[in-house]
Amino acid sequence: MLLKGKTAVITGCNRGIGKATLKVFAEHGADVWACVRQVDDEFTTFLEALGQETGACLTPVCFDLADGDAVKEGAKSILAEKKPIDILVNNAGIIHTSLFQMTPVDKMKELFEVNYFSQLLLTQYMVKSMTRKRSGAIVNISSSAAIEGNEGRTAYASSKAAMICSTKVMAKELARANIRVNAIAPGLTMTDMMTGSTPEDALAQTLERICMKRVGEPEEIAKAALFLSSDLSSYMTGQVLRVDGGM
Repeated sequence: MLLKGKTAVITGCNRGIGKATLKVFAEHGADVWACVRQVDDEFTTFLEALGQETGACLTPVCFDLADGDAVKEGAKSILAEKKPIDILVNNAGIIHTSLFQMTPVDKMKELFEVNYFSQLLLTQYMVKSMTRKRSGAIVNISSSAAIEGNEGRTAYASSKAAMICSTKVMAKELARANIRVNAIAPGLTMTDMMTGSTPEDALAQTLERICMKRVGEPEEIAKAALFLSSDLSSYMTGQVLRVDGGM
């Protein structure tokens, strides 16, 4: 129960790393604002079952990260409940794969809007609550691609690298309010995004470079987010934690 009594905001909760993080946080006692683009019956059933199992208060919040106005409204709806925010996990994101010269600038702008600008906008709102209580933990889910600079990932890797840079800047600025800011750089992780964007030959080549010779599970990234969100990491800020099986 590392997060007992805490309230977290997590984006991209309907699948992959976000859904796993929602589950792990609830199991460790956190109430969660589960941010998704749309709520369907499957996700509603999942939330209800998880809430009954853990006793956590799990509340869906719907907004599209590609729409700045929608992000503002979603953030305001969270803050309107007057429940202090302890943790923010910026997880949601989109990916695009194409060679640099074949990547339209509009596509780069789209990825930056979803993967970077909208995340910073949401963070600005959540920090208002954290600053008032003078404590908080922010975890930004970046990517090993931001460090490795993988071929075909100009837009994606650049947007995730921008998040790493902002993590370090925010850590310096927000430390005076006792708010910690860290990032996670996952390697290959078994998500719909990975399977839909990584060709078999590229996957095989990457696995050869991984010490553990396997793809990570979303729960393994979620547990790293749990660590960075809990008091176990109370003296960590401005760091980028690679969770990549030893790439």
